[in-house]
Amino acid sequence: MGVEMLGYIERPSPVHRLTGTTKLIGFLLWTTATMFTYDTRVLLLLGLASVGLFLVSRIRFREVRFVLVFTALFVLINAFAVYLFEPEQGVAIYGTRHVLWEGIGRFTLTAEQLFYLFNLILKYSVIVPVAVLFLVTTHPTEFASSLNRIGLPYKVAFAVSLALRYIPDVQQDFRTIADAQEARGVTVTHGPLLKRAKHSLNILLPLLFTSLERIETVSNAMDLRGFGAERKRTWYNQRPMTRADFLAIGLVLLLTIFSFSVTFYDGSRFYNPF
Repeated sequence: MGVEMLGYIERPSPVHRLTGTTKLIGFLLWTTATMFTYDTRVLLLLGLASVGLFLVSRIRFREVRFVLVFTALFVLINAFAVYLFEPEQGVAIYGTRHVLWEGIGRFTLTAEQLFYLFNLILKYSVIVPVAVLFLVTTHPTEFASSLNRIGLPYKVAFAVSLALRYIPDVQQDFRTIADAQEARGVTVTHGPLLKRAKHSLNILLPLLFTSLERIETVSNAMDLRGFGAERKRTWYNQRPMTRADFLAIGLVLLLTIFSFSVTFYDGSRFYNPF
């Protein structure tokens, strides 16, 4: 990969120029609007908006391809599991039953169930890309300062910042250890599945010890600098709010209000085309 997975990607874009606080508030509002609705019209609108955000941010698909593809596989498996355990959930929600395929026993395929699963997939497809975009366009230190600004204790905010900051380092260690093991003839990309799983321990155990050593080093450095001695702290990457930040928050807030208005105008979270 050209860049580290879920690492900060620097770009001269309007999304990057927004403060971390703005992006955090916008993401929380966006998630709230998406999680409370099963209205297909609202989800499609939010999906188009998320595509627009990606284009404006200048983040290339190949730079976050692994995360999005992995998430897409997880979403499909989740949808299949929903059908497996509750194949008539759509019928119970929409109150009608249009059979498309008579299966075995209770496993029939109905238009209502397909529509429900489509909305479920669409919901995840709206949230996940925006979450990934938030992570790759927000510097970890600025993200920590935004968490502290909205009221989270700075120790917790700094812990989140460290976790995000060291994701690329852990990935680099993983590749280094994997290359070293492959040079010794131990590979996890070829051979029987059981053998590959056994060989993966030769990578995961050194990676675990390397990560623990890094944690100890960082903890000692923070203790030596008196981290946590004061109740408050300043942030190097904290930026003041600008007109663009307030405009962005206002737009997301209006989108959230619109989502709730359309979703609950008839007392139901589900749009029923049947």
